[in-house]
Amino acid sequence: MTVTLATLTQQTGLAVLDHLEQSARIPVVDGLQAQGDLIVIPRSVVTASVRTWRDARWQPVPPEGVELLRGAAGGNPHTLVADPGTCIWTTQVSDSDGLAIGMFEASAAVYLLHPEHGGTGCAPGAYVVRRQREHEGHRSRLVAD
Repeated sequence: MTVTLATLTQQTGLAVLDHLEQSARIPVVDGLQAQGDLIVIPRSVVTASVRTWRDARWQPVPPEGVELLRGAAGGNPHTLVADPGTCIWTTQVSDSDGLAIGMFEASAAVYLLHPEHGGTGCAPGAYVVRRQREHEGHRSRLVAD
């Protein structure tokens, strides 16, 4: 099935900005993905630094999605969207870099939806969701979207 931006906005009830092409097919990839101040990393890439808690509670991702992160100063949300029964999510993670928001495991393609950035797709697998940071000289700061 081809998933478009229109499909995701209908499924979730979330709106995107008018300048985004509603009929655009959303690509699904199995590697790193960045969306503004958020980055999604295959779990295998960060296994040494990110772990779930031993007794972590995993929640199913409902059809309307789960808000992963809201932009700076109450801005737009990054929302994880999945078909029922295909994705679980937890925020109970430890990250030696202090950037992880959570982790998800998907048995089918899942999507990230953002009002300004549109949508991106993640292939089935396990992923870590982190904040992005940028470096300037010897200083670093979180990316503000």
